[in-house]
Amino acid sequence: MYYNKLLSKEYIYLLLYVDDMFIAFKSRSVIDKLNKDLSSEFEMKDLSEAKKVLGIEIERDQKGDNVSLTQNGYLKKVLQKFNINGGTKFVSTPLASHFKLKTTMSPTSVEEREYKGVFLLLLYPIQGGIQSF
Repeated sequence: MYYNKLLSKEYIYLLLYVDDMFIAFKSRSVIDKLNKDLSSEFEMKDLSEAKKVLGIEIERDQKGDNVSLTQNGYLKKVLQKFNINGGTKFVSTPLASHFKLKTTMSPTSVEEREYKGVFLLLLYPIQGGIQSF
């Protein structure tokens, strides 16, 4: 990641991953100028606005003022893999906060280990990781 503070005291960000480059700034004209400058030095192709990067979906509101990042696609794949559908009932805390875990409570059956696997796969995006399977 490269960033530069401009005279306007705002930052422009250039993120490079292998052969993909992302430029982030408020003004499209500033992005276009940087693209032009880089194109004069490197062979480049502008693929327009990014929709997805490293499995993370990039969503913009109608006006383009707000950007949000989601891993909905990843989470849907995890749920489908373990046949968890819309009829499943969710709870906010499946385990009481005062409950103490012990090593003797570790999963022993195949079903218990599968449940642990689902839990870990769903927990991964919360921790900021990217997982593929």
